[in-house]
Amino acid sequence: MNRNGIRPIHPGEILIKEFMEPLGMTVMDLAMHMSWPESEIGKLVLCQIRICADLAIRLASHLNTTPEFWMNLQSSYDLRRTKVGFG
Repeated sequence: MNRNGIRPIHPGEILIKEFMEPLGMTVMDLAMHMSWPESEIGKLVLCQIRICADLAIRLASHLNTTPEFWMNLQSSYDLRRTKVGFG
């Protein structure tokens, strides 16, 4: 957790809770629609990998968001996680 008591939230958590679950979408569904490896989407929702620019573009295209949305989530997560280490 950081100083305000809120833990850093990984973009994979946002992806699954705010997009995939409400849409009834599985990891396989999203991977297939995006032409992206299912194993990589699985790692993302398990918070094991970072979002790269290419993945941000694909997520934005298929989820009606922007690449900046996904990249900002990732950079915010990275910054908060780093601050925790220094706090």
